Amino acid sequence: MNQQAAIIDELTFTQPHNEQEKQILTPDAVEFLTELVTRFTPKRNKLLAARIRQQQDIDSGKLPDFISETTSIRDGEWMIRGIPQDLQDRRVEITGPVERKMVINALNANVKVFMADFEDSLAPDWSKVIEGQINLRDAVNGTISHTNESGKIYQLKPNPAVLVCRVRGLHLPEKHVTWNREAIPGSLFDFALYFFHNYKNLLAKGSGPYFYLPKTQSWQEAAWWSEVFSYTEDRFDLPRGTIKATLLIETLPAVFQMDEILHALRDHIVGLNCGRWDYIFSYIKTLKNHPDRVLPDRQVVTMDKSFLNAYSRLLIKTCHKRGAFAMGGMAAFIPSKDSERNSQVLNKVKADKELEACNGHDGTWVAHPGLADTAMDVFNRVLGDNKNQLHVTREDDAPITAAQLLEPCQGERTEAGMRANIRVAVQYIEAWISGNGCVPIYGLMEDAATAEISRTSIWQWIHHQKTLSNGKPVTKDLFCQMLSEEMLAIQEELGEHRFSSGRFDAAARLMEQITTSDELIDFLTLPGYRLLA
Repeated sequence: MNQQAAIIDELTFTQPHNEQEKQILTPDAVEFLTELVTRFTPKRNKLLAARIRQQQDIDSGKLPDFISETTSIRDGEWMIRGIPQDLQDRRVEITGPVERKMVINALNANVKVFMADFEDSLAPDWSKVIEGQINLRDAVNGTISHTNESGKIYQLKPNPAVLVCRVRGLHLPEKHVTWNREAIPGSLFDFALYFFHNYKNLLAKGSGPYFYLPKTQSWQEAAWWSEVFSYTEDRFDLPRGTIKATLLIETLPAVFQMDEILHALRDHIVGLNCGRWDYIFSYIKTLKNHPDRVLPDRQVVTMDKSFLNAYSRLLIKTCHKRGAFAMGGMAAFIPSKDSERNSQVLNKVKADKELEACNGHDGTWVAHPGLADTAMDVFNRVLGDNKNQLHVTREDDAPITAAQLLEPCQGERTEAGMRANIRVAVQYIEAWISGNGCVPIYGLMEDAATAEISRTSIWQWIHHQKTLSNGKPVTKDLFCQMLSEEMLAIQEELGEHRFSSGRFDAAARLMEQITTSDELIDFLTLPGYRLLA
């Protein structure tokens, strides 16, 4: 190999390798990461370009639909490869970022699975990403512990939850590592390092390298992951199907390709998940040029709305036909210290989980350990002695049509709703660019999806010249006026010290930029990443 080729095939790290980096970025781990990056980045770039072309078609008036060329896959009689023993029962899963204390608390919660998140609930500053890998390695080894400022010690209980790692989406870069002068895919960075450091110990204790895959938009993207997994298994002499994944259906284009996604990943997939907050964001973003598909206040866009209920039922029917799990969505509430408020929270969670369990979902998500018992009680009642609901086929359902999945959602656009969107989005963005991706705001555990819905909703109202229920037309000027008023409200709520020591000015500028731009910006985390260490 000539010297030029050798340089091209090397990764460049822009951060110094301190003590923590040296634990994770070992020569063998970096060699494996380099192989994945050089082999799979060019195709990943083509997949991202295909997303843009598809969106241009939709912007021009073509609505998403089922694919005629893949009818044989949808009509065929085939099943996924199978589900490992320790993933057979997933009735309650908890999600959260890969911070040390949170990892311990989540693995100790009354849940079956912990989804450790490098994606929407983690602001990926370099030290957090590296620390996250160390934390998961220590959790897998059973050596993780944490002592807080007051001396309280956190450590793992016996029989912790099963660990599943959510990597970053295909669109997200890891800017601190470059190849060919471009930032490498964050997804490959997260996958390679978690797999490399943990697969042996996971398999030795009867588990395995399990992943959650976010933000997928097409079956071709699922096929790309299948190639990554198969290459990895072959490289480490592992049987086909050792790596298992659950894929989130959280984009509108993907809901029309669920059979094809399961088929493309059939050796490795164990289920699909209703990532409903991101799905609402994707509905807005995908149909942004369609004035008849503008959503109302986000507070009224709930799972009983027909387009979301159709999505949940179709996911269950599709998954169970193929022997795959159909996981339910997130309860983002946080328990309250006020007993009356707390009973309201728990009643809302209970009603939401009952809808999911009775629809036939195999399990559900909570964001806080304090909700685990409530969700567990609901699923225990509905599942009885079963570990899951693969037997609920929904075969007698009427076929779900594209029109149902795209059906406009009725409801008001209110000034209070718009102001709430601004307050939540600004506070979330401020936390994210300060390095915290999982934030309690007004009794909900918010991640990036909430801020995405909030700002795209207002963008859409401005873009289509919609009017609020009080008669005010939604314009850029109205938004800017409300933004400055709500900044004062946030300052008053949080107090002068917290406000002035935070990054609220930068957050407000970014919020204004992404809400008033003529073209809708795809993901706030992309411009946000530029403001992150």
